Amino acid sequence: MKVHEYQAKAILSQFGIPVPDGGVASTSQEVNNIMDKLGGSGVVKAQIHAGGRGMAGGVKVVGSAEEAETITEKLLGTKLVTHQTGPEGASVDNVLIEQTLSVAKEYYLAIVIDGSTRSPVIMASEAGGMDIEEVAAKTPEKIIRVNVDSIVGLQPFQCRALAYGINIPGDLIRPASTLIANLYKVFEAKDCSLAEINPLAITEDGQLLALDAKLNFDDDALFRHPDLGELRDPSQEDPLEVEASKFGINYVKLDGDVGCMVNGAGLAMATMDSISMADAMPANFLDVGGGATEEQVSQAFSILLADPQVKRILVNVFGGILRCDVAARGIVAACKETEIRIPIVVRMLGTNADEGKDILASSGLTISLVKDLKEAASVIKESASNT
Repeated sequence: MKVHEYQAKAILSQFGIPVPDGGVASTSQEVNNIMDKLGGSGVVKAQIHAGGRGMAGGVKVVGSAEEAETITEKLLGTKLVTHQTGPEGASVDNVLIEQTLSVAKEYYLAIVIDGSTRSPVIMASEAGGMDIEEVAAKTPEKIIRVNVDSIVGLQPFQCRALAYGINIPGDLIRPASTLIANLYKVFEAKDCSLAEINPLAITEDGQLLALDAKLNFDDDALFRHPDLGELRDPSQEDPLEVEASKFGINYVKLDGDVGCMVNGAGLAMATMDSISMADAMPANFLDVGGGATEEQVSQAFSILLADPQVKRILVNVFGGILRCDVAARGIVAACKETEIRIPIVVRMLGTNADEGKDILASSGLTISLVKDLKEAASVIKESASNT
């Protein structure tokens, strides 16, 4: 789960990480109140769950309350298109207005999970304020990585090594080390999948400040953090992903045109590989889970049908706790609610597979029943000419 910049900064502040003065606004009165507190000048920043806002016109320096109000009115209610949002953009419902600062130097600091070591890794660079992917591609030597033992935890010497490694001035080594340690506390305490400060700035008067911040949280750990769940902004998420989450369905929107519904994450990955091997691209990752109910299956299939990007559907069910007949009834129930105009391919194996196939065959729906994934991929490939 992602949160807005102002929400991330509020959390960082709770852990002793300094952030610029400011406030969030969605009305003219709120804009004026914040500008009064800031002394009449500031920076207006559109709040969306994506980077690249500055280049897209979503970050503006203002010299008066009137100018701030004008910029805010232009941003609110619009779709901001950046290189991270895609052409559809993201809606701007509020802005963050912060104090203007004279910045002497910008750094990059982030913590993520290293999949190869299954432990947190801290990345830091003196090339701050830039797209870290670009830095990694062009000048990887500018990025320092420190892996943290999950059992031992982050050690003080590692914080100091990072601070020295990115050439933090000597008189700021101690506060920089403390800031790094505090960011790790945020990462650990809040079950983050990403904790990023970019840029981490040193101002002309020697302050260390998080000028921009991004926090992503592990969805599977949100049950431990009901307070974080309240920060969720569904308007910034794909509507189909939001709908799927209501039913406990693991769904991720992708760029292809083959909708796939599978029970089990491993089987879902294998199914997506089969789709790719058939010279096609999956439109989603969708795992209904091993113990899905008929209602969940029906809702999952309805989500596939609601995606205008989907031009054909592949269902791959290995019956176990989720019996094939239950899955079949869920599919039929979903199809009764809408007119089906795209090819549907179903492979069923396992508990009550024959019953499931009979339900589908007698449903009156045009469904291709296949024996294995190889045949499924072949049918999917052939169906491309009919879509």
